[in-house]
Amino acid sequence: MTLTLVQVTAWIINIGTELTIGRIVNTNGVFLARELHLRGVDVRRIICVPDIEDEVIPVLREAINKANIVITTGGLGPTADDQTALFLAKALNRKLVLNRDALDIIREKYRSVGLHLTPDREKMAYLPEGARPIPNPVGTAPGIHIILSSTHHVFALPGVPSEMEAMFREYVLNAIEPLLPNICIIEEGVIVRNLPESSLAPLLRKASKLCSDCYVKSHPKGEELRKPIIDVRVVASANTCDEARLKAIRVIEELVKLVGAEGGVVENSSKS
Repeated sequence: MTLTLVQVTAWIINIGTELTIGRIVNTNGVFLARELHLRGVDVRRIICVPDIEDEVIPVLREAINKANIVITTGGLGPTADDQTALFLAKALNRKLVLNRDALDIIREKYRSVGLHLTPDREKMAYLPEGARPIPNPVGTAPGIHIILSSTHHVFALPGVPSEMEAMFREYVLNAIEPLLPNICIIEEGVIVRNLPESSLAPLLRKASKLCSDCYVKSHPKGEELRKPIIDVRVVASANTCDEARLKAIRVIEELVKLVGAEGGVVENSSKS
């Protein structure tokens, strides 16, 4: 089933060869997708691309053409392979220019620990023309915010998760707040044991009929035949959190009855 939310769409582009060779797990994509989803944003893509211009620029251009919100991670540091600012500038047909506000942020960061600017450090202050620097409360590299219109924004955040998460919470959420729908999204879940997923499937279909716009999904954790353990998630949206929770619980309660009748065991599951 498909959860119908709103028409505010987002693409998440995680840039870094370390991702595409499997050296680093893409936790940034998961974090951003969940945070946006729970605020009513329809995340259409999570894409990992290596630090290669011919790979990144076409993805950026497609995302900018199709999504209200584009968020990239990675490639903002001082090393030679950190080229996201340049890729963004080329994708938008803009110049890469020294941003004085970004330079002041970087200079002060290093001055506070007794270090001077170097060409590699100054490199982080070059942003696409017309961009705004996003303050980095954890690290040194500022992020990038490009306003294409009142309903189209591009954000470039660092790849370090602690920096990215802090900048998303402290800056990005405020910037996109006018775009967010006035709805509440609630997730409820249960663990089903002793019932294979293939036996659970028709029960899920029946229970989900009580909420036509809920997202109902099973996630197997054990073995289908020997030790079935299934995490079931129900995501509901409504104008108020009470309404959304009621819709989700209605599905859960029906599922509990159906599973019990088939000999399965249902346990409470913490929401994630």
